[in-house]
Order: sequence, then structure tokens, then C-alpha cells
Amino acid sequence: MTQPPEAKFETTMSIDVLTFGCRLNTLESEVMRARAAEAGLQNAVLVNSCAVTAEAVRQARQAIRRARRENPDKRIIVTGCAAQTEPETFAAMAEVDAVLGNAEKLTTDAYRALPDFGVDAEEKLRVNDIMSVAQTVPHMVDGIEGRTRAFVQVQNGCDHRCTFCIIPYGRGNSRSVPMGAVVDQVRHLVANGYREVVLTGVDITSWGADLPGVPRLGALVRGILRHVPDLARLRLSSIDSIEADDDLLRTLAEDERLMPHLHLSLQAGDDMILKRMKRRHLRADAVEFCEHVRHLRPDVVFGADIIAGFPTETEAMFDNSLRLIADCGLTFLHVFPFSPRQGTPAALMPQLDRTLVKHRAARLRAAGEEALKATLAGEIGKTRIVLVEKPDFGRTEHFIPVAIAADMPGDIVTARIVASDGKTLTAEPVTPRLGAVA
Repeated sequence: MTQPPEAKFETTMSIDVLTFGCRLNTLESEVMRARAAEAGLQNAVLVNSCAVTAEAVRQARQAIRRARRENPDKRIIVTGCAAQTEPETFAAMAEVDAVLGNAEKLTTDAYRALPDFGVDAEEKLRVNDIMSVAQTVPHMVDGIEGRTRAFVQVQNGCDHRCTFCIIPYGRGNSRSVPMGAVVDQVRHLVANGYREVVLTGVDITSWGADLPGVPRLGALVRGILRHVPDLARLRLSSIDSIEADDDLLRTLAEDERLMPHLHLSLQAGDDMILKRMKRRHLRADAVEFCEHVRHLRPDVVFGADIIAGFPTETEAMFDNSLRLIADCGLTFLHVFPFSPRQGTPAALMPQLDRTLVKHRAARLRAAGEEALKATLAGEIGKTRIVLVEKPDFGRTEHFIPVAIAADMPGDIVTARIVASDGKTLTAEPVTPRLGAVA
């Protein structure tokens, strides 16, 4: 579960794409754009929604209404996780012309069928049972429009049933993209000039469980680095630390092209809350994992998802989560005020007062901001390798934002960190640029 970033609005010819949520949705929006174009769709707005929180769903509905006001003559097609889990909700909106499921949104035929849709809510729906989807088809994309790093989907869905999470019902069961297809996609992106690739999915540490021989994520990472020697930087999206295999950690220790930044799906720091969440690790497991990885790769930085105000959470239980920031040495925090999602067990548990939930989330965020400040202060004087994302801005190996006097997006430059404002570093290049996205 990852923090949904702000929605991104992109336009290509007569197809507008509005994306909410995770990196996987960002990648899938690029596939949607291509499939819709192949189908000849014109004059349309595609809304790729997120369901991770009730707030994400509310934001999608708000954006749909705004899109209708601003585009009265365009068709509005809603898809994504929120459309999969709440199809009737979106079909009932007068502003919506069609609702596609998470599987359907990636097929050309779904967009070809759009002219046949009527205006009744039932006729708007093209959402099938996501649990019936047995495999994830690899999608070859040339890159992500306007970005200097590329995302590659390696997996979709989730076999776990955390009590707070609706995402398995929006994505289906876990299914992996075969290694050969992943390597081909990475090789294709590198040939297009991309220097950094991010492996993404819903639960990427479960990769391989449904493939012959049951390979693990470490084998996939090693395979990519071995077969695509020209790839400069490989990055992982959110991982479940309890599922991280030894081969993955050895690769992190041995190959500097695997970036020293891990975002962990921790969710809480109290054992009773973790049990009620139906997580698969204990507090001590999380602390031990971070210590072990830091021993293997001393410069590693960690991010984590933490939920504030889970049902039944006492002040002492919350303090255990708060102390996890220091005990694990976390730098980047994605804090979620608990959001009851209809259809999940946690929604039926005794709920906390919403004011208390928001207060605890604010305390977590404040502690996270202090941890980030401390990490950035410790970077001053160090030499880092920066991927330039746009003129005068880039990110280090640790995904730390950097203000840098470099104007060629896609360049990788060696730079010396000279200052920090607590949120962003300032750096000075010390070597010529190493090449950019074509």
C-alpha cells in the first residue's frame, strides 16, 4: 500500500488522461493511452482512479465533476481500482459516460466498444470479475511521457488479505510477468535512452510465486542487471520486508546499480495492531530487517508506510509506531490516517474518534519531517550521483530531491552536496554529464 500522489493530468491529441494513485497506475495510464489511440478513440477523458483510501475515491469523484465542467463535449471514461471496487458509484454519476474495469482498461477492444454504450447506469458498466484474471500480460511501452525514469510492471494483484486493504478486490490475485518479458522491456527502455528503471507492482516481493520453478524477486533483479549491462540505475517500488529474499539482499550489497533506497510496507509498529491488521511480521522483524540491510549496504535509506489510528489502537500502541521511526532509522514516511473501506474486516472493528486519528497522523508526519531533516543534514559535504529530472532539479541514489545547476533532463551527474533546507538538498556538479534520454 503506497501513498497516493497528486493526480496527474496529461493530454495527447484528443485523449486526456487523469491519473491518481501509485506508480503502477502511472504506467498503466501510458498503456491506456496507447490502447485508446489504437482503437481510434477521440475526444475523451480517461480517469484512472485509486481506491487505497476513501479520500482517494472522493478526489476522483471531484476530479470527474471538474473534468465535465471543463470538457462538456468530451466523453468521460472512468477506470482504475476505485472503478473496479465501486463500479456502480461511478456509473451513477451523470458526468460519467462509461466505467471500465482494471483488466478491461488495458485492452484495445474495450475502447472500440465505447461507441455502443448507452446512457443508463447499467449500460455504462464494463467491469468484469477481477478475481478471474489468471495472468498479467506484459505491456511494452516506450517510456512515461514527461519523465526521466521509466516504470516496468513485474507483477499485479495480491494474495494477502490485510484487514484494512481493499486493493486485492481492485487488482485480483497475485500474478507475475515472466522474467524474459521484464528483461525485454527494460532493454527496450534503455535503448530509448532511459538511465533509471523502477520495478513496480502491487506486491512485488511476491513476484514469481505463480511461475514455473517459483523464482524470487532477487533472481529477477539479478537477471535484469546481468542481461541489461547498460542500465545505469535500477530501483524498487514498495516492498514487503518479510518477503524479501536473501538473493535480493545480496544483490543490494554487491551491485551499486541497485539503488540504496527501500520503501517498506510496515503499516504499524505494535505487535497487537499488526496482528489485527493480519500482517505477516512483528515489530522486531522490521527492526532486525533494517539493521541487517544497513549492515549489508551502509548507505541505504528507508521509507515506510504507517497507518495512524487503526481500530482499537491505544496511546501505548501508537507510541510503538511512533518509536519505529527511530528504531528502524526511517527517512521517508507515507502516513495514512486510518480510512475504513467498506467490505474490509477493519471497517467492522471498533473505530477511533476521527479527530484523534488525524491528530496521531499529524504527530507521525511531524516525526517523519524531523527524521528527513536529520538525514538531509547528514548529506552535506558528501558526493552523490544525481539523475536530473528537469532543469535545475534531480534526485540522488537515495531518491532525495536535489536542486542542482544542470539543465539536461535524463543526465546523470556526480555532485557535491552543499546545503539543505530540510526538504531538498542543494548540490554542485563535479563531473560532466553522462548522457541523457534521447
